[in-house]
Amino acid sequence: MGRWTTVDRVISLEPGVGARGLRNVPNTLSILDSHFPRFPVLPGVMILGSLGELACMLLKEQTGRPWRLAGAEQVRYRHFVQPGDQMDLTVELKELSDDAAVFGATVKVEGRVMTTARRLRLVPEEADGPR
Repeated sequence: MGRWTTVDRVISLEPGVGARGLRNVPNTLSILDSHFPRFPVLPGVMILGSLGELACMLLKEQTGRPWRLAGAEQVRYRHFVQPGDQMDLTVELKELSDDAAVFGATVKVEGRVMTTARRLRLVPEEADGPR
């Protein structure tokens, strides 16, 4: 994915089931300078990217192939994720075929649900050729 969509630590990786990881949000992220100067919050696309990264790790472990995030549906941002927060990321495998995977995902900070995605869709890297 990219340098802003990382997972700092994988807590559990259970092929066929799901994964859990942590991502810290340091106040040194350059995106926070402009998003937003007086009220810095982590952009939603970066939260989804971290969830996608965790799901990709699980799928690579399970299938031996690289995957990428292709879409997200029914996403809810309940609270702002801010500098100093540690995101607790959870992805649960719902469907898996040779050409797609679907996960449910949740982000919590200190036990409080911040973001949910009912459907994160991933596809194999080679699905539409080189990017």
